[in-house]
Amino acid sequence: MNTMLIASFLEYLAIEKKYSKHTVMAYKKDLTSFQEFCLEQFENEEIAALDYHQIRLWIVALVDSGISNRTINRKVSSLKTFYGFLQKIGSIQRNPLAKHKSLKVQQEIHTPFTEKEINEVLGLLRGQDDFESLRDRLIIELLYSTGIRRAELINLKENDINRSDETIKVLGKRNKERLVVLLPSVALTLDAYIESKKSLGLKEKEGYLLLTKRGVKIYETLVYRVINLYFSTVSTRLKKSPHVLRHAFATHLLNNGAALNSVKELLGHSSLASTQVYTHNSLEKLKKVFNKAHPREPI
Repeated sequence: MNTMLIASFLEYLAIEKKYSKHTVMAYKKDLTSFQEFCLEQFENEEIAALDYHQIRLWIVALVDSGISNRTINRKVSSLKTFYGFLQKIGSIQRNPLAKHKSLKVQQEIHTPFTEKEINEVLGLLRGQDDFESLRDRLIIELLYSTGIRRAELINLKENDINRSDETIKVLGKRNKERLVVLLPSVALTLDAYIESKKSLGLKEKEGYLLLTKRGVKIYETLVYRVINLYFSTVSTRLKKSPHVLRHAFATHLLNNGAALNSVKELLGHSSLASTQVYTHNSLEKLKKVFNKAHPREPI
């Protein structure tokens, strides 16, 4: 019975909610882990029939295992969504996690790359016209100029790019589409990359834009290595990842007067709350300007 309910739930996430395969697998992993805990602790894997006190024992065990509160909250959220589904189809009367409060987490604030650091990295790649250098430059320019996520970048296809109106169609979380701007400078790199790709005879059967030298779609660790490799030459910050470029995109837009709601749309966020985390560095910059400029500031 339990297996059938979980299978129906995962199908619901994939078909009705249009969650990505990666997200559906994460839900499955969380539910399987909870099921194994219940079998070990209560000799019962029928998780649909459990109450909050039993679920709380699992949460306590997760805390004791030393994993972060953020990860625990994600796992509990998976379970809460599952119970919400069971309630929706009439398998249970109430969601045992309905009144559960998430564990407190410290807001993670990434320090974005500076404009100088980004320009220095692009300068390192300027003039290099081999396939991998052009691809790496395009990866960096697309991440910084559009703010797209790493997974969104990897899944870009050539036909997602509209050269007539200089836009790129991005397929975001939950298969939600949005348009981002293709800057003229990035378009030049794109043209050079596509020409290099054609000269090597590289063509992926599903039309993905960014490929390895073997002609297959790039992957997450490759994108991370590209960002880490080049930015390690110009930056001493500990975290050098694709997300830091996304953070730089948002922060630099806000610093230059872009409206928060516009940045929200460009980032593909469903709410302003998700975008407001990027305002931290902008506020810090404003404070410095204010403290220097205000007449009450001591000389």
